[in-house]
Amino acid sequence: MAKEKKVEQITDMDVDFAQWYTDVCTKAELIGYTSVKGMFILRPYGYAIWENIMHELDARFKEKGHVNVAMPMLIPESLLQREKDHVEGFAPECAWVTHGGSEKLEERLCIRPTSETLFCEHWANIVHSWRDLPLLYNQWCSVLRWEKTSRPFLRHREFHWQEGHTLHATAEEAIAETEQQLEVYARLCEDFLAMPVVRGCKTDKEKFAGAERTYTIECMMHDRKALQSGTSHYFGDGFAKAFGITYSDKENKLVHPHETSWGLSTRIIGGLIMTHGDNNGLVLPPRVAPIQVVVLPIAQHKPGVQEAAAALVERLTKLGLRAKGDFSDNSPGWKFAEYEMKGVPLRLEIGPKDMEAGQCVAVSRHNREKRVLPLESLETAVPALLDEIHGALFARAKANLDSHTYTARTLDECREILQNGGGFIKTMWCGDERCELAMKEKLGVTSRCIPFVQEKVGDVCPVCGKPASTMIYWGVAY
Repeated sequence: MAKEKKVEQITDMDVDFAQWYTDVCTKAELIGYTSVKGMFILRPYGYAIWENIMHELDARFKEKGHVNVAMPMLIPESLLQREKDHVEGFAPECAWVTHGGSEKLEERLCIRPTSETLFCEHWANIVHSWRDLPLLYNQWCSVLRWEKTSRPFLRHREFHWQEGHTLHATAEEAIAETEQQLEVYARLCEDFLAMPVVRGCKTDKEKFAGAERTYTIECMMHDRKALQSGTSHYFGDGFAKAFGITYSDKENKLVHPHETSWGLSTRIIGGLIMTHGDNNGLVLPPRVAPIQVVVLPIAQHKPGVQEAAAALVERLTKLGLRAKGDFSDNSPGWKFAEYEMKGVPLRLEIGPKDMEAGQCVAVSRHNREKRVLPLESLETAVPALLDEIHGALFARAKANLDSHTYTARTLDECREILQNGGGFIKTMWCGDERCELAMKEKLGVTSRCIPFVQEKVGDVCPVCGKPASTMIYWGVAY
């Protein structure tokens, strides 16, 4: 008999959440390290999760009329300099190419941290008339930002994402686009990833470099910290003016169009891990899981067991489910732990007694609940069970968000909430950036968003005591 593999153990999340997170990333075989700090390998299982997110998002973008393009990865320094606020915002994170082969370049080339300038240069060449608008573009690529610290998925120097870039005739159309695309991200998180979100606007201090307005979705992780999970930006006509993009409107007047951009990255995988994971590893919602159902033969050395398990895999695959059978000589106990570590939502077990009874045993990953499924009803029972699992994961995450979102009227109340474990704190805010900075200096929290759904949770700003009419979310963030 072959020597049984060892299933790696992970740190208890309540003992050291940061180490638990790193353990899950590495031992569930999502991430690999390289010799360059901040550059990670997306291993096949991690990339499979990203592929499922890409396919889902890409379909949603195309339903809205967007098309995919591919821009270069290098940006001339002179091009990057043309939008002052934008270049200042990204300057500390830029990586530069200075030589081509052995020859020094006449002009430095920035490895793209984002692609607004590239799109603007292109649009200046192709946009002439109102008939050319709108332009609804999306790009799947990686970008490079020279981060000082790095952490799997949450902060890479090079990371994969999509960046949407659109151009519109009017401000109203562009703002509608940014709001629409934020809702696409919100629906992806809630309907596909089982991650509840808070929708809102960033403050002026936190908005994207060069944007007039930034929209965000904020998610709460298991440890009650916030994760900015997707952003959508309205640029107005600032970039168009900087890059000389004009078109003739219906009255034959030369005017500037209005621009948007929006993006979601592999950072969302980190959010998945920290929203749903437990002390046995990953817990993946069924709709994003690379393996939705794993079928395990029990006492597989006995006649007909492997064949029965293979038949289950075939039936599930024909339903369009991502199903896998494990027919290796590892013990059932090892297999249970391995697929729990990988977060497979549903495990089906079948052995000689199950075959006699015309049934299999289903075990849900998120709660380990066992139930018997008649083989004759497999085609209806398994999809229904996967939907049930998605609902349960969303409900659990929503309960975490709701039960750890608090209201406060004073700095002392905010401080007490943070000392008792933290979460999202809702207060009123006067709108003064000095009070926003004071919240970080005094309490270590940052503004997360001004939510679209406003509540009156007090009358004054907790920092300065002045009358306030805007409700805002605060939190400690990744």
